[in-house]
Amino acid sequence: MLPGLRTSVAGFSLVEVVIAMAVAGVSVIALLSAISSGMLTMQMARENVRATQIMLEKTETLRLYSWDQLIATNFLLTSFTEKYDPTDTNVSALSYTGTVTKTAVPMTTAYSDEMKQVTITLNWTTGHINRSRSFTTFVARNGLQNYIY
Repeated sequence: MLPGLRTSVAGFSLVEVVIAMAVAGVSVIALLSAISSGMLTMQMARENVRATQIMLEKTETLRLYSWDQLIATNFLLTSFTEKYDPTDTNVSALSYTGTVTKTAVPMTTAYSDEMKQVTITLNWTTGHINRSRSFTTFVARNGLQNYIY
């Protein structure tokens, strides 16, 4: 060291440390918020896929009914409950409540009395969000069941 020169001791001031901690805190909060939002989005997507599976299952069973069974008032179940995980025995697990409604076809053609409109609706709750999905299809008297029976 040369005589007459002082070495300065470098360091961070308290203001710099506080600002750095604030930036780090905001970054951590944003990261945790993004992870939480991503997890909720994935859970909702899984629930949507399961709802689609349930509606498809109910729709596929319609193909196996004869016309007489389909138009009978007491044959087709009008309400049902399905679990998110069919193997889960937990009573408080997520479950879907559904309805099946059959109505006349909303068209005025010569064969409209030979068809039925079937709507399958599912309702469930994700957290505090009430969710619902529905699927509508048409069933004809001379549909696939003539090939099965």
